[in-house]
Amino acid sequence: MGIDIHGLNFLKYSKMKKPFGDVITIGRQEIHVIEPVIKEILKITSEYKRQQYCEELLNSYFGATKVESLDNSNYEQATYIHDMNQPLPSNLIGKYDTVFDGGSSEHIYNAPQALKNCSLLCKPGGQILQVLPANNFCGHGFWQFSPELFFSLYSKNNAYADTEVFIADLANTKQWYKVKQPSNGERVNIKSSNSLYVLVRTVLQKEKFNHTNVQQSDYVFEWTALNQEKKSIAKDKLSFKERVKKISFLYKLLSLLYDRYLKLKVNNRLNRKNPSLSLLKIKDYIN
Repeated sequence: MGIDIHGLNFLKYSKMKKPFGDVITIGRQEIHVIEPVIKEILKITSEYKRQQYCEELLNSYFGATKVESLDNSNYEQATYIHDMNQPLPSNLIGKYDTVFDGGSSEHIYNAPQALKNCSLLCKPGGQILQVLPANNFCGHGFWQFSPELFFSLYSKNNAYADTEVFIADLANTKQWYKVKQPSNGERVNIKSSNSLYVLVRTVLQKEKFNHTNVQQSDYVFEWTALNQEKKSIAKDKLSFKERVKKISFLYKLLSLLYDRYLKLKVNNRLNRKNPSLSLLKIKDYIN
């Protein structure tokens, strides 16, 4: 996707958290922000000329000590040519302080391998940054990503720390929504009429990390013996929804009415009513 306004702000936010050091980008990242906006966001007061790719920007304004890139083809003259569907070459393992995936993993069929490669590229203590498509990107790539994936993948048990997940609406560059980590069997369900990014930042804690222990949290909750015991005790205390389901004709009628409501609801944008999202005004959140 390249670096747009949301991507630029996310890089700025991540720089506040940790020095960039040696950087590798997944795909050579183009810059899709005009010069005046870059100067405003980064508070550049001197003369600035935008380059096509991000290397000079990251070196000069984000303190990167080195910026390299990895791609499947040399059509954009990436530093390294490697198919991210395949395991990472040993000479690239653990070399980088910051790994930036600004919209590449959605184009890679073997997404689990691509995500694993991002972690293999990272030094222990380094950060992984990802700006990936969420809702309403059908046809852009192979995949669209859910916040739930990253909370489970980049967990403490899998050797990650400080994982943060945000949702960004492409129609509103002034704010993000911080996603609350799902718990107690509750899913993070996000509906929108606009295209959304998921913005992810995590820190790799150890050289040996785990990508096999990745499960959706509400199912893990259901599987626990404690919850099964609670369900057994409460089996006669049905919720209102469960009671309605038992009345077949009423449930069908209400379902039809709800579907009709969703179709008539033209503007289904993100809003603060979603209990899993906290609204953040970017200008107040990022100095």
